[in-house]
Amino acid sequence: MSATESPSVAAGKAAAGAGPERGPARRPVAARRPRFSKAHMKEWAWGYAMIAPLFLGLSLFYLWPIVQSAYFSFTSWGVFGGRQWVGLKNYSSFMSDPQLPRAAWNTVKYSLIVLVGIPLSIVFAALMNQVSGKYASLYRILYFIPVVTMPAAVAMIWRWLYNGDYGLINYLLSLIGIHGPHWVSDDRYTVWAMGLVGIWSSLGYNMIIFAAGLKNIPRQYYEASSLDGAGRVRQFFSITLPLLSPSIFFVSVLSVIGGLQMFDMVLLMLGKANPALAGSKTIAYLFYEDAFVTGNQGLAAAIAVVLTLVLLVLTALQFRLQKRWVHYG
Repeated sequence: MSATESPSVAAGKAAAGAGPERGPARRPVAARRPRFSKAHMKEWAWGYAMIAPLFLGLSLFYLWPIVQSAYFSFTSWGVFGGRQWVGLKNYSSFMSDPQLPRAAWNTVKYSLIVLVGIPLSIVFAALMNQVSGKYASLYRILYFIPVVTMPAAVAMIWRWLYNGDYGLINYLLSLIGIHGPHWVSDDRYTVWAMGLVGIWSSLGYNMIIFAAGLKNIPRQYYEASSLDGAGRVRQFFSITLPLLSPSIFFVSVLSVIGGLQMFDMVLLMLGKANPALAGSKTIAYLFYEDAFVTGNQGLAAAIAVVLTLVLLVLTALQFRLQKRWVHYG
């Protein structure tokens, strides 16, 4: 104890273990838990056991078919089975197919037409959110019915509506003096007709997504902008559209994927004997012809691989554009 310290201060230091002869007390270092202890191994085992069913399902029904198709795309199949390695011959045959340019253009055109349904879905979702009471559920059900209806039934109904001789659409056009064309028998109109059906059938699903996104936007933003003098149009472009961008991005990705895979409408609405079929084929329809009509499994696998790669590139591009939109928005 120094001369200037009181007995109480010296006793306090001694009790704290910080006397003049001893340094400050060190905290005891906790023993490190072994990285591969039994507890860790048990946790990992239970974790992998929980995800094992999902992983096995994905591997069996998704990953393995993709790998198998990629392998088959480099082979040639005989009429009675058996395959032979041919390298890039199937890809070369697909790229030199005279039907490819028209089929690719029809696929792109259909995808672009379906994307037009996104702003329509936003408008209808905004209007549906204004409806309250018992009629709100009724409207949601009516708009969502096309989503759960079988594609074959949808195609048959619209095929009758589009009929050039006795269809309801041409009949309504004749009432105002317009002679309607043969919508599903002329390849100048078939893709447009199928695109309208695609918009109609996806409208209900898109509206549900956008209606949920609109409800998540705080009303305080609109009230504050109204006090600043912002009108409905300014509120839509400055508040609704930026805050609805995640929903728009999600719907646009699904719309592009669905548009590039369009096949059922071509087969069901047009039929194999339709004279407009040759000019209305899509890339997915070329895959169907090679896989199930001509039996060229290797070429069909090559078409599937190319279509998958195109989908991956477009989806990655959409992710990139969405990030820039959010960053600069």
